[in-house]
Amino acid sequence: MSRRKRPPRFYFNLRSPYSWLAYRDLLDQYPDLAAGLEWAPFWEPDETSLKLLAEAGGEFPFTPMSKAKHLYILQDVRRLAADRGLAIAWPVDREPWWEVPHLGYLVARGHGRGPEFIAAAYRARWEEGRDICDPTTVAGIGADLGLDAAELTEAVDDPEVRAEGVRALMDVYKDGVFGVPYFVNGFERFWGVDRLAAFAASVRPAVTDGGAAPVQGGGGVSALVDDGHAGGCG
Repeated sequence: MSRRKRPPRFYFNLRSPYSWLAYRDLLDQYPDLAAGLEWAPFWEPDETSLKLLAEAGGEFPFTPMSKAKHLYILQDVRRLAADRGLAIAWPVDREPWWEVPHLGYLVARGHGRGPEFIAAAYRARWEEGRDICDPTTVAGIGADLGLDAAELTEAVDDPEVRAEGVRALMDVYKDGVFGVPYFVNGFERFWGVDRLAAFAASVRPAVTDGGAAPVQGGGGVSALVDDGHAGGCG
């Protein structure tokens, strides 16, 4: 499938508070749109993923965050969450290894439980303040979803899941994703939680004016599922 013909995409990140806010806005304000999107993970790759990504011809855009920016984000996210009536429990990332939750998501998606995994991971991280890079947290999420907890937590050691992860990171590279939340519709790109309305407007004419029906399956999320900065970070 050409990139132009692919369904609209939402690049989400389980680490980013702005991605969490965009996720909540998307499901609360645009549930019809959410049901038809391709949900694509974005995360900071470890050395193994970086090596495999380079071998595939890709690279990962990374800019270290300054202390001043980090402090600003703490204030900004607190304000944005309060505006939405959301209580945030800011997590502490002691030894972050972002393959753990994001490759776990790919496993859950393969079993048809991707939407539920995203919902549970965001809830654990941003509403309960839990460490989603801790394999025991991911195992608990998997068990709650009726999935094999070991399959999720051992995804980092599974060559097939690693290969799927590299394909996801190659999408990040090819789509020019430099931060999240990031939305793609054809050749149009939208970065930041404050660009969600513009993204929705770009997609809805094709869906509501006699165009293609929402795409189901793949990375789509069911409507039933409960660091420049423009409302986005990387």
